[in-house]
Amino acid sequence: MFGFDLIDAGLLPAILIALTAGIISFLSPCVLPIVPPYLAYMSGVTLNDMSSVAAARRKAVIAALFFVMGLSTVFLILGFTASIFGAFFLQNQVLFARLSGIVVIIFGLHFLGVFRIPFLDQEARLDAGDKGGTSFGAYILGLAFAFGWTPCIGPQLGAILSLAASEASVTRGTLLLGVYAAGLGIPFLLAAMFITRATQLMNRIKPYMRLIERGMGILLIVVGLALLTGAFTTFSFWLLETFPALGSLG
Repeated sequence: MFGFDLIDAGLLPAILIALTAGIISFLSPCVLPIVPPYLAYMSGVTLNDMSSVAAARRKAVIAALFFVMGLSTVFLILGFTASIFGAFFLQNQVLFARLSGIVVIIFGLHFLGVFRIPFLDQEARLDAGDKGGTSFGAYILGLAFAFGWTPCIGPQLGAILSLAASEASVTRGTLLLGVYAAGLGIPFLLAAMFITRATQLMNRIKPYMRLIERGMGILLIVVGLALLTGAFTTFSFWLLETFPALGSLG
């Protein structure tokens, strides 16, 4: 189950998609605007202190690290759980791939504005109580954020879970969710380390939120079509033929 064939040409496209999905999730309208207040609440210091006081900034970085550990814990568990059922999914691979592809495409059309799905326009956050100001509290907030992720994150996460479930190895499936968590979590850490520049960058990005949402929709449609048509397998064979050295990975 935990073999050494971890990364190969067949997994590389899924890894790139998982990383991209994580980054886009961070940039989504549901996440990006709440990053500064989350950092302030988790660390127990003000944004002004984070910008000007080194000790406060270090505290914010430590809080962000534990926050990322919390959300990564949930995502890794989800990836492990999805992969456990990999054998069942593989026995019904064509059916589940098509169903997953259709659902992911529907989510993508929602983000492109072709039509709107009401529940995806609502936020679903879990109240973690008064847990700010401590590393443990930041970890709990990370768990709460992952368990009660906003619908903006749900479709991307669902697409990556579908890819994880299609993997024959628990390790490979869990890896995909780990990569997704990295794509979502590393920007949190960078925002805490460079809060002044991050805030300026966020203010510049805000006018392009609609464009980011459309990019999210395009990514979901591409993933959905790949699941629906089996393009991942075709692309994997193309990679092996074009770059034979990839066959030695793992």
